[in-house]
Amino acid sequence: MQIALLGYGTVGHGVVKIIESQATEQLRRLHVSQIWVRPEKVDQNPLFTADYQEILANDKIDTIIEVLGGLDPAYAMITDALKHHKNVVTANKAVVARHLTEFTTLARQNHVKFYFESSVGGGIPWIINLERALRIDQIDSIHGIFNGTSNFILDEMMETGAPFDVVLAEAQRRGYAEADPSADLDGDDIENKLCISASIAYDTEIKPNDDLLKFGIRNITAADVSFFKKHHWVVKLIGRSFRRDNRYNFVIEPTLYAPGEIEAGVHQNYNYVGLRGTTIGKLSFNGQGAGELPTAHALIQDLLDLELHMEHLTRNFQQELELDNNSKLLDYVIRSEQDVASLLSDYEVKKEEHDYWIVKQISAEAAHELIQQLEQTEKPLLAAISQQRS
Repeated sequence: MQIALLGYGTVGHGVVKIIESQATEQLRRLHVSQIWVRPEKVDQNPLFTADYQEILANDKIDTIIEVLGGLDPAYAMITDALKHHKNVVTANKAVVARHLTEFTTLARQNHVKFYFESSVGGGIPWIINLERALRIDQIDSIHGIFNGTSNFILDEMMETGAPFDVVLAEAQRRGYAEADPSADLDGDDIENKLCISASIAYDTEIKPNDDLLKFGIRNITAADVSFFKKHHWVVKLIGRSFRRDNRYNFVIEPTLYAPGEIEAGVHQNYNYVGLRGTTIGKLSFNGQGAGELPTAHALIQDLLDLELHMEHLTRNFQQELELDNNSKLLDYVIRSEQDVASLLSDYEVKKEEHDYWIVKQISAEAAHELIQQLEQTEKPLLAAISQQRS
């Protein structure tokens, strides 16, 4: 198989490293022929080119790996590759989350494949096993720790008691967090991954949008962590979706677990993703969700599937479902200087020490609406209390 690589950053370098190792007979079938880079880098490697049309016109190249990230120019380059009858493999969750239906349709029309295993969970074999479960089962829930950066920050805060800013700086020093960590801290990265996962699970089209409930970890303080520890809770940033009949919910928020629960035991920058199917029940996966070699490993697994003509599950994304974030009730912890009991007079609300409130059996939509109201004057905390029912 002759391959062109779009981008030669951390993950692109990992792809080349694994392929050039020729560690297995399967890897010896893969060859990187060209690597697209910015013009100023062309002279650094004989495989480098800044002419994408040259790659598209090369009939010997049948597969393109896109590891540029972001939407531009990735979207146009993936589209052009598919139209030129070339398979595409990508790790780009942002572009996949927004254009999965379009790319899948375009690949089908041009008799090629569009694979994206590494876009969710990095090195975890999540998408392929989600598809395998769907060959037999209906999947009614997906949830997990989809972001290693946020998990590292929360885990370090729980372990050391250090303040948020100190732990964030350490995450950046280790290379876990970007200079601008907004996508990890605010849940945008999880939103992309959960959109992809839920779209496949429910065979519908779910794209990032303002109706999807999302609350990140920026507001979590060392005092909050101390409060959680007193109640024997471990905090994790969780993405979850639950389907019932023609309705589904979609929520990203800090969630509190008892120490013995699986999610509480996921440490450092590891990911944990799971599903629940009709016959398989709960099925979960734990591993490195990012990084040079884990992500490259997942990309190459897709390449080998292409080389071995292994078909992935066909999805049309035409199931009509309605977003409903009121159908499931949970208990929540809210930190606010305001009188939450008076703001939620229709709910059972218990005041804890300082500014902490326990709200009983409230929907995610109602809880997030309250937080949006509180955010106008302060930086409140919102955290769901896990009941392990989803």
